[in-house]
Amino acid sequence: MKRIAVFTSGGDAPGMNASIRAVVRGGLHHGVEIFGIIRGYNGMIKGDIIPLNSQSVSNIIQRGGTILKSARSKEFMTPEGRKKAYEQLKSHGIEGLVAIGGNGTFTGAEIFYNEFQIPTVGVPGTIDNDLYGTDFTVGYDTAVNTALDAIDKIRDTADSHDRVFFIEVMGRDSGYIAIQSGISGGAESILIPEERQTVDDVVGTLKAGFNKKKTSSIVIVAEGDEEGNAAVIADQIKKTIDVPVDIRVTNLGHIQRGGSPSAADRILASRLGLGALEGLLAGHKNEMAGIVNDQLLYTPFHDTITKKKLINSDLIRLAGILSK
Repeated sequence: MKRIAVFTSGGDAPGMNASIRAVVRGGLHHGVEIFGIIRGYNGMIKGDIIPLNSQSVSNIIQRGGTILKSARSKEFMTPEGRKKAYEQLKSHGIEGLVAIGGNGTFTGAEIFYNEFQIPTVGVPGTIDNDLYGTDFTVGYDTAVNTALDAIDKIRDTADSHDRVFFIEVMGRDSGYIAIQSGISGGAESILIPEERQTVDDVVGTLKAGFNKKKTSSIVIVAEGDEEGNAAVIADQIKKTIDVPVDIRVTNLGHIQRGGSPSAADRILASRLGLGALEGLLAGHKNEMAGIVNDQLLYTPFHDTITKKKLINSDLIRLAGILSK
């Protein structure tokens, strides 16, 4: 394999640039030409493919976002779109792909291989940490620390005004950001999709705090919680709770995706970028490079896509105990 292309797809995550850098520098080490595909599968279809060298990835390890841009492609979901992408790759002599992204990215790559036999090894790039086959995903550590910084600031104002703040963090299908930022931020209650908590449960927790003379509280809500988003839940609490309370809502939104990656994310992204490249060269395909118990492992895309990554039950128990 002499020519490999790298691309980023789906939601951006801090550390993606570190992975791109590792793929390019690893390619130089192994004597492989590396190309970058701009804007993911859309760029693949349009032939927006450029050669990358050492200078191309100089001074990017500390940058958030992705220098290769990211986009979601409806056209790639069609056989006609994938055929165009294949023809563009062949015209550039591309023999394999490193895909940095999440479930949707890997689903597309697996379908693409089944139709045109272009092998792909993936790097788990998503702040949600919801991919089976790796302990942590690229961008997750930075997102948690970004959320925690905001939670600490909001707690200051909550304490100053005796308020209850409902803070919504990202995690449509996963409560990883919520549970980690909630525990580290001392939240009184944490609502995640993986653990059923009702509005009555939250009311009970808040009232117990009031009975202990607690004048302010923080409730962390993962956006995918089954009870609804933070605004919906806060509104239900206002209608249900029978003590006077000043409730405010903050949605942290996309600030969790941006910013300079943490040291942990830079190292993880670098390990996985090189691991994906060397996996391709060793004959791996349709697999995701991941770190499990500090060891590099490859997990089939099918398992990564279909298997549920569970939150450690000890963390859920810990959150319950510490909130009392």
